[in-house]
Amino acid sequence: MGLLRLRANPLGLSHLSLVEAPRGASSAAPAATTQEASPLGEVAPGQFEAAKAHLEAARAQLLGYFAGERQDFSLTLAPKGTLFQRQVWQALLDTGFGQVCSYSDIAGKIARPKAVRAVGAANGANPIAIIVPCHRIIGKNGSLTGYAYGLTMKQQLLALESVEQA
Repeated sequence: MGLLRLRANPLGLSHLSLVEAPRGASSAAPAATTQEASPLGEVAPGQFEAAKAHLEAARAQLLGYFAGERQDFSLTLAPKGTLFQRQVWQALLDTGFGQVCSYSDIAGKIARPKAVRAVGAANGANPIAIIVPCHRIIGKNGSLTGYAYGLTMKQQLLALESVEQA
């Protein structure tokens, strides 16, 4: 998949993003720079250990997921977003391992059936990729739709979850 960057604060995991694509793969994700913030973000010294514990738990669970030993994550999440975005992200969390759905399905789950485009935007703004499984959202016709880290990575994640693709 490439190198992943995790960020946390004392309340939970706040970000998971791809730093660089694996060799030979293309990615739409921005390249890493040398001046980016610490993976722990800014925390008071007394809160450092709590944030570090969230990072260590996420790392261990991600390793299990990529090894095919874990299907669910049990992490404390602390993404920042609007109420609408958080509703969409919660609906994504309710989309189980090996399952897929459409933006329209998510809009229906949050009782906003006409907000399909807004659901797409919230899906694209998901700060905790993989764990908040935005890769499980496909087109209503079963085709793959855009993914912040490229369709190759989306295909790899769905293949890891044994999802048959149209």
